[in-house]
Amino acid sequence: MENGDGQEDGAEGNTFPDEQYGYPKAESERWVSCIRILDPRSRDTTCLLELQDNEAAVSICTVNFHDKEHGTLLAVGTAKGLQFWPKRTLAGGFIHIYKFVDEGRSLELLHKTQVEEVPLAVCQFQGRLLAGVGSVLRLYDLGKRKLLRKCKNKLFPRTIVSIHTYRDRIYVGDMQESFHYCKYRRDENQLYIFADDSVPRWLTAAQRIDFDTMAGADKFGNIYFARLPQDISDEIEEDPTGGKIKWEQGKLNGAPNKVEEIVQFHVGDVVTCLQKASLIPGGGECLIYGTVMGSVGALLAFTSREDVDFSHLEMHLCYGCCWTEGLGRKRGADVLQYRRCYSAAGTVHWLDRGGG
Repeated sequence: MENGDGQEDGAEGNTFPDEQYGYPKAESERWVSCIRILDPRSRDTTCLLELQDNEAAVSICTVNFHDKEHGTLLAVGTAKGLQFWPKRTLAGGFIHIYKFVDEGRSLELLHKTQVEEVPLAVCQFQGRLLAGVGSVLRLYDLGKRKLLRKCKNKLFPRTIVSIHTYRDRIYVGDMQESFHYCKYRRDENQLYIFADDSVPRWLTAAQRIDFDTMAGADKFGNIYFARLPQDISDEIEEDPTGGKIKWEQGKLNGAPNKVEEIVQFHVGDVVTCLQKASLIPGGGECLIYGTVMGSVGALLAFTSREDVDFSHLEMHLCYGCCWTEGLGRKRGADVLQYRRCYSAAGTVHWLDRGGG
């Protein structure tokens, strides 16, 4: 048998290179996980830390604490002994704090802090670290031996899987209940939930669009945009005492305010990542998404009336395809119901195949 270099491998005593034949699988009920630093210019691995003791990395972010002694640090959330079958079990969760050394080419462990659940989301926030530990949103500060708890909110319904921040506003994604909008009151050192989504979504990816808008994807192949109404946003920001979000109560254990889903679209595959980016230098930003089957797509916001005319092109193409295939007008007439889940997908125009 020949390898990738055209050389024959003998049948005895030869080991197959992992780069060509893949790495060996872990044993049953065991995890294999690592932290890697990659140089994008040379495409070389400058640091590779393999996690020990059956730990698996589940979240990662960079953080700058108020203490400037160590500069930019790396926070990694891990789960130890996590199993999903026959029932979900967990030996423990940890948050590792690493320091960059050798001009960012290597890592040095400062300490690790044990938590009671899996930290599926970590994010920097005002010189501290926000962590979603199970259904608890917790704010940590840097200590000498471990992270120090500062405040928490444990009113989230299921499991926190994403955290985004902007100024004093926090956008939390729940595994089964879509987005929750939170606000941090520094004078009270408290985290308050003031808005959530009325539509249950099994969240797989999230991205902040602007101050009031979040983009998300669920495990059924839908991309949606949730926006906080402008009047509610103004009331929250103009409340000097914070009494409105502190004392106002919602119904059925929900938040007092609800976000509106302004966009939803079925892409046909489970979306695993969302990223806001510009495709050309100086161009407008668009939302890039990737799916579990390897597809990459983009959602671009319309900025002029001429762009909106694409909807007419989409309708004509849909009509033409349906008539050509002998399906009749019934299949092509209701374009607004195409690629919908909970309601009509009338605010998204699919230009890849003219609506199909």
